[in-house]
Amino acid sequence: MNKNRCSWCGNNPLYVKYHDEEWGVPIYDDDKLFEFLILETFQAGLSWITVLRKRENFRKAFNNFDYKKIANYNDDKFDELIQNAGIIRNKLKIKATITNAISFMEVQKEFGSFSNYIWKFTNGKPIVNKWKTLGEIPATTKLSDIISKDLKKRGFKFVGSTVIYAHMQATGMVNDHLVDCFRYNKV
Repeated sequence: MNKNRCSWCGNNPLYVKYHDEEWGVPIYDDDKLFEFLILETFQAGLSWITVLRKRENFRKAFNNFDYKKIANYNDDKFDELIQNAGIIRNKLKIKATITNAISFMEVQKEFGSFSNYIWKFTNGKPIVNKWKTLGEIPATTKLSDIISKDLKKRGFKFVGSTVIYAHMQATGMVNDHLVDCFRYNKV
């Protein structure tokens, strides 16, 4: 049986699996929220499929996305990451990952969890959109602008509004599945 999907995932099995199982599912777990924040940071300026193909390499390189370990990375670890051909070797993004791990823990201290902080922007519930075409889906919103600005104020890097909106989509803060997609009502 053919399932009607958002057309952005095409036929690539990795993309289809991501669309069908992860994208848009509300995430309240800090570890998973951090993972997506890091992946979205590295995706900035690139295609998401590039990041998905390297996701397991990122997981290995960044200690299973353990922000407590990442916050303590030293110059040797930084140099190791720059040499790792399995990940996107952008110096600024790698430095941002370390900085963001530190800022992430500061937010946890202040709000009890990063989840409490990020979900307060939507009152703890997903925003359900009713898009009929991909062309209707924005790259940024007023809310992603607000969150981006607040994260930057808190010391986060590579968290522009486009990155934050993509993070909101990935972690289910917004349901941007098209209304005729089989996942629309499931998430």
